[in-house]
Amino acid sequence: MTLKEFSTDMNAKALEKIKAAFPDTTCTTVLDSVVVDVQPENLESTLSRLKNDPAFNCGLLLDVTGIDYLDYPTPQKFRFHVVYTLRNWQDNLLVQVRTAVPDPQAGIATATHLWASANWGEREVYDQYGIRFNGHPDLRRILNHWQFEGHPLRKDYPIEKGQICYETDRLENEIRARLFENGIDETTMKDINTEIMFLNIGPSHPATHGAIRILTALDGETILANVNEIGYLHRGFEKTAENRTYNQIVPLTDRLNYCSSMINNIAYAKAVEAWLGVTITERAQFMRVLLTEFYRVLDHLVCLAAALVDMGGLTNYWYLYNEKEAAYDLISRLTGARLTSSFTRIGGMYRDFYEGWEKDLELQLRGIEKGIGDALKLVETNRIVHDRTQGVCVISAETALSYGFTGPVLRASGVPYDMRKDAPYYNYEALDFEVPVGTNGDIYDRFMIRFYEMAQSIRIIRQAMQHIPQGPINVKDSQVCLPPKDQVYNNIEGLANHFKLIFEGVKVPAGEWYDAYEAANGELGFHFVSDGSGQPYKLKVRPPCFYTMGGFHKMVEGNMIADAVINLSCINIIGGELDR
Repeated sequence: MTLKEFSTDMNAKALEKIKAAFPDTTCTTVLDSVVVDVQPENLESTLSRLKNDPAFNCGLLLDVTGIDYLDYPTPQKFRFHVVYTLRNWQDNLLVQVRTAVPDPQAGIATATHLWASANWGEREVYDQYGIRFNGHPDLRRILNHWQFEGHPLRKDYPIEKGQICYETDRLENEIRARLFENGIDETTMKDINTEIMFLNIGPSHPATHGAIRILTALDGETILANVNEIGYLHRGFEKTAENRTYNQIVPLTDRLNYCSSMINNIAYAKAVEAWLGVTITERAQFMRVLLTEFYRVLDHLVCLAAALVDMGGLTNYWYLYNEKEAAYDLISRLTGARLTSSFTRIGGMYRDFYEGWEKDLELQLRGIEKGIGDALKLVETNRIVHDRTQGVCVISAETALSYGFTGPVLRASGVPYDMRKDAPYYNYEALDFEVPVGTNGDIYDRFMIRFYEMAQSIRIIRQAMQHIPQGPINVKDSQVCLPPKDQVYNNIEGLANHFKLIFEGVKVPAGEWYDAYEAANGELGFHFVSDGSGQPYKLKVRPPCFYTMGGFHKMVEGNMIADAVINLSCINIIGGELDR
């Protein structure tokens, strides 16, 4: 049985199990997921059972998204829907629970008592669509500023309408509520001659690695409570995507996680190809694996270099970042750009590797290995590093899962979930590599996981270099890929084909689906709604940074303010992905 046949068989069994457990719902399979349509009054009980019943064990709430069907060609009974994307990571079971929202103001039940990740996920839906979640503990805007009027992802909100924030949000109520949740009484603190100090880190501060506001309540240098404000970099990725063809969106994905930009390209193209039913060529698959792992290494180099600087180790920064900088020479020769290359296309790649790329890549890998080795010599047995990182900002596996952590930060807490192993694609199942897993979920584990992951990525790259076949890099499908230039210049059919694909875009069949990829910081997912045209009706990004930042306060409360700075570095928050 092939991997695809095995996955199909697993989906069929899961579908029958869910149908039997929820006879009042409509269940279907879409790609690798089981989609369950429930009535609003049954939403909470359905989500609760999917999480708590050992038969389903969906302990990971990946994302929450809203959909506005106002202009959708197929009429819907209700304009608004909400979709919860769940995963049972042990059994590779992906479930999407959809429910209609008859009245956005009346809303639907919250899921925050089931998963902590629902807190930020539902806040985003409220912010963008105006759908209320009854019982939510902190339902307020998250990506748009507090003076924003309206809900920008509604179809009747004009894309050109911008709104300026004239006054900062104090967050006083939120930080005091967090103190209360942590059982801290300000009056009692004053009685023992201790006054709580409130300190803002950011939003414009080098320690935040981007525009993030971290508001802390301090007893001396110990963090008693923490709340975070994001959205300073919000650039309307999803609204913009609704007005672009599928290939025109590729450059937008570069700007999500710009430290590993091509991984975003590849993940996005893979998601569109999955729905089109397009299987890219073997050479293109190996190219994508090679480039994914190379960019994973580059992403980790940036994370570790910045984190070690925050700890005071500038020498380590140069050992690591010099190799990151040197890699741009290879990338520019390959793609013509350094940071944001837009190298991937739906159906394949922009162009093939250049002659002599193997020698250049191997030279880069050796330089990176030397840089990693030199940095490890300074930190691996360094007592100061150990004291600053071991047992600091600990987060348990259970808490990490509840907050929707994925990628290195989740694996650092002892959860061995990696899509390359657990839901493989592009022949990852045939490659020999290990998934490093931590034991304590502290800063030290989050550091070392990335060091060891780089070694495994280099191991994958060298295997892929040995096995990459010759052949075309794009599928031979005139409805998906641009024709060769000689056909465009020499016959009318090729010219017309080129013209239609450029101006109208790849026509994607109507429907709704979710597809994901193991990016450098975790599961990068894309939820699409297609109306059959060359532009997505809706495109929602599931960014790993967003949910990791949603649990930041659980890591830092009870630790020192200096620990919070290092912790922010080692979870590698990227503003473009966080805010979109």
